[in-house]
Amino acid sequence: MRCCLVKWILSSTAPQGSDSSDSELELSTVRHQPEGLDQLQTQTKFTKKELQSLYRGFKNECPTGLVDEDTFKLIYSQFFPQGDATTYAHFLFNAFDTDGNGAIRFEDFVVGLSILLRGTVHEKLKWAFNLYDINKDGYITKEEMLAIMKSIYDMMGHHTYPILREDAPLEHVERFFQKMDRNQDGVVTIEEFLETCQKDENIMNSMQLFENVI
Repeated sequence: MRCCLVKWILSSTAPQGSDSSDSELELSTVRHQPEGLDQLQTQTKFTKKELQSLYRGFKNECPTGLVDEDTFKLIYSQFFPQGDATTYAHFLFNAFDTDGNGAIRFEDFVVGLSILLRGTVHEKLKWAFNLYDINKDGYITKEEMLAIMKSIYDMMGHHTYPILREDAPLEHVERFFQKMDRNQDGVVTIEEFLETCQKDENIMNSMQLFENVI
């Protein structure tokens, strides 16, 4: 399944044909001016041509050069009309909004996408940990993981097959925590998260649910 955010961007991409100088010129015309494409290429695993395409779509949808949370929620409501994507979009927005200023810049967007689409397993898991760590204190609590899981199940809606039981998110979290919380202190550290996920095939398979709703 192609990333929802990429679908959103590419659906707004202008026809190809302008050269790199056009894209560089465009970078200086928006209200928020992102870093140059050459610099972003060194920070991501996208080619310059891919960055140009992503930027055109981003600029078409967000002429100011910034995505606010309401826009982000609208994107996800369009891709998951069968459920309520509001809460999950809120959590995901905060994960992309790395400086916490209430807006996602193009740089934040493509760096995050690069990790999610082309990062190593280690990089993807670190990004996932940051998503689950809602209050950014360096630990995942059972309540935080349950909030994320419930938001995913809410977004998928009640028309999925097989039908998801109401207690499915809690069961999912209980199973995860039993394996991850090695010292039974009620929280999961980044070390516990990485080690458990990379050693447990079932958990890695479960993470596919997460990857399919980015």
